Amino acid sequence: MTQSDRVGVRTRSLAQSRLQYIRQLGATDIFVDHADVEEEPDEFNDRTGTDTLEVGRDAIPTVAELAAAKERVEDAGLTLRGIQSLPYSLYGDIMFDREGKEEALEQIATLVRNLGEADIPILGYQWNPRGVVPMRTTPVEIRGDAVGTAFDYDELEDPDALAPGLEREYTEEEFWENYREFVETILPVAEEADVTLALHPVDPPVFESLGGIPRLCCNVANFEKAMSLVESDHHGLKFCLGCFSQMGEDVHEVLRRFAERDQLIFIHFRDVVGTVPKFHETFVDEGNFDTVEVVRTLYEIGYDGVVIPDHVPKMVGDDDWRHRARGFTVGYLRGVIDTVHSEQ
Repeated sequence: MTQSDRVGVRTRSLAQSRLQYIRQLGATDIFVDHADVEEEPDEFNDRTGTDTLEVGRDAIPTVAELAAAKERVEDAGLTLRGIQSLPYSLYGDIMFDREGKEEALEQIATLVRNLGEADIPILGYQWNPRGVVPMRTTPVEIRGDAVGTAFDYDELEDPDALAPGLEREYTEEEFWENYREFVETILPVAEEADVTLALHPVDPPVFESLGGIPRLCCNVANFEKAMSLVESDHHGLKFCLGCFSQMGEDVHEVLRRFAERDQLIFIHFRDVVGTVPKFHETFVDEGNFDTVEVVRTLYEIGYDGVVIPDHVPKMVGDDDWRHRARGFTVGYLRGVIDTVHSEQ
């Protein structure tokens, strides 16, 4: 199996039973979610997960802990590809230029060094205060009475009101400077450790500000700016197809655009119906874009990384991790990928 055939899974749990299930699905790679679910009060949790790898403020896994997690995953016939994302508790002080910023930068640098020593190559992150501003509104029923998360701007009571805990609005210029300090500090560490950082869009995208908080990574132009602040072959995109679909972008064009720069690190494979300001998530086979054509585009551009289901609907009988919907999505993607490759 070549890397371009790889379908991964994000999971908080590294319990043997979870890893066994993932391998049975035909998935190949793991991106581990940080353990703290309290700061992400949305529908995308894994609250019942056990044997987690704690990653957060004052909870940086040691090289030995990372190596043990890697060995556990490999013993199940899988590859631990990376950390899915930094929690807001770890990067929030940097984002807002608050007291504690220097400590947070050092903790993230330590995490990057430890990942490098443990030979775990990817650290995903976002510049988006999860749990501070609303990410979704009322869920909707989709195919067969499954439940998909949704966003409707008109459901927000006062989107311009300051988010909880904020004393003032922040400007986009301030946030770009704070972000610049982050990449200027962490990317040299990543290069030395041979770890690649992968940046995820804000969700929902498009809005330049919500709750007095600038949303930097909300469009294609801003992603290009983020990548250009510090030129590095250890920095790229956690390319969320769903977010670019929510933007109303042609995902094929945007994939080609960042592939030319060799900045596609891994792919979140999900889709929605509709675009900002109103959309809902759905099964991967019935959203805005044609999944088969997207996989063809990935093949044409020579993408050699991992695709992973990200948000999935909730099906009848699903657990908190949504194992049934996740299983469907892995199987569907495996089938589409194998079919597209057989055409070549």
